[in-house]
Amino acid sequence: MFRRRTPVLLTAALLATGLAGCSTQSPSSGSTTLPEPPKITTPAPRVSAGTAPAEAFAVGVRQLKLNRGGDRPLPVTLWYPARGTAGEAAQRDATAATGRFPVVAFSHGLNGRPADYQALLTRWAAAGFVVAAPAFPHTGKGSDGNVLDVLNQPADVSYVLDKVLALETKAGDPLRGRLATDRVAAAGHSAGGATTIGLFTTWRDKRLAAGVVFAGTGLGVGTAFAGAAAPQLIVHGQADKVVDYAAGKAVYDAVPWPKAMLSLPKGDHGQALLGDGAALRVVSDTTVEFLRWTLYGDEAAKDRIPAEAARGGLATLDDRL
Repeated sequence: MFRRRTPVLLTAALLATGLAGCSTQSPSSGSTTLPEPPKITTPAPRVSAGTAPAEAFAVGVRQLKLNRGGDRPLPVTLWYPARGTAGEAAQRDATAATGRFPVVAFSHGLNGRPADYQALLTRWAAAGFVVAAPAFPHTGKGSDGNVLDVLNQPADVSYVLDKVLALETKAGDPLRGRLATDRVAAAGHSAGGATTIGLFTTWRDKRLAAGVVFAGTGLGVGTAFAGAAAPQLIVHGQADKVVDYAAGKAVYDAVPWPKAMLSLPKGDHGQALLGDGAALRVVSDTTVEFLRWTLYGDEAAKDRIPAEAARGGLATLDDRL
């Protein structure tokens, strides 16, 4: 049914209505043809049990110039654990720390850019994750602001993962031997949250073991979660006036796998991600423990999730992990 013209146009219209509030520009026309949704399969076991690094790492940052299909430039910012002093600002092209680190693909919101989220993403890198954040060609800052292009972004993320994970065996690359290619997650905010949801629904990427969705909606990408079980953490502000809290709750309710929803009663659409205050600390610490559990197999981290979510009384957690 996804290939017939009328449903495609309806989906596109709903997507534009639901996400246009993130943008200061009107959507233009673009490719909106949807692939057939995958079938639900028997849940696979999570990653094998392990222990996440206890120490904080210094953070390195580098850029990759990627282009999918020749007409979709996808510059990627990579933040990664590095040698050096923890707590300092990310150092460009710093030497990677010793070890093999899980990979998290992060998708920005409309008119956003990876750098907007560096306060959160560098915390993930310091905790022992390699974060790959592409700038999308039609929804990033300075682009044409085509909200409908969100439907093309799940394939962009999968392409970025292809290229980033290939660095594990690329001769001479600074991240050679540093990537745990069997421990991969996706995360994203707003339109990037919809992109992330799509990676577990219609555009299911089988490599993904977990997802983190910030202020996301299932409009356009659906909530027919499919494939092997992949725990999901949904983060949403109850005062969000761009993507209504009910939209995030609907996504959460549809997840058939282990899941949790972190709700911020006073949270708006992006304050907890783009700022550097107490709300960001709650969100970053809770998501770090979730990623430690899902990607390192660290059961102690799972036990710490409720305490981190409750810190400061800024959020509540519906925990069904």
